[in-house]
Amino acid sequence: MKDINAGERSHLWLTERAHDLEKKFLTGRRGRTEDLESAVRIFLEFLRGFESLDIEEPSVTVFGSARFQEIHPYYRLARQVGKELALAGFTVITGGGPGIMEAANRGAKDADGKSIGCNIVLPQEQKPNPYLDRVIEFDHFFVRKVMLVKYSCAFVVLPGGFGTLDEVFETAVLMQTDKIQEFPIILMGRAYWDQMHDFLGQTLVPEKTIDNDDLDLFHCTDDPKHVIHIIQARQKQISE
Repeated sequence: MKDINAGERSHLWLTERAHDLEKKFLTGRRGRTEDLESAVRIFLEFLRGFESLDIEEPSVTVFGSARFQEIHPYYRLARQVGKELALAGFTVITGGGPGIMEAANRGAKDADGKSIGCNIVLPQEQKPNPYLDRVIEFDHFFVRKVMLVKYSCAFVVLPGGFGTLDEVFETAVLMQTDKIQEFPIILMGRAYWDQMHDFLGQTLVPEKTIDNDDLDLFHCTDDPKHVIHIIQARQKQISE
């Protein structure tokens, strides 16, 4: 093992993969030095993401639960839509883990397409799935979410839990507040999402916490080919 002198050790925090970085960062008031170290780490994590995701092809991010196994219908649906996206010339980006993420990446590879994963380092390690051409690991959820949004021209959302809901609604807020272009958010698994869509229309709209037009951000379909049609129609609209 190589001995590390004091000068070298003082710079280790720039590149080491420490545990619980985000938890430590979000604990509340800390010393200025600790916050500065966190700020530099976050900046370097952003740079790593920018460099790794510098791709020319149009990309689509697929969101969904890590918990669905290969035999589940939602896994098969995600694999099918990943394949259709690749056949249509889109790079498929996911969170890089198992379940829906694995299925979408696997579908892209079925069609010899490009498959990218933005994996998150967790205490209970989320291992990258084996269907990735490129994997970028992140320590901070919010940096990872920026990368999943920044490079995509559409978002396909399959059933998922808190993480998926967080991703889909944050993306919708960015469009609602004109922070990003209104790209399609396509919900797949209609039986899973119908009650949520009803809740938005029957509760939030009447209470005027959102506008009725905000519902137009979401498209619902269980047909992978219709997903491609929605995305391509929006691309054509933007280019005109």
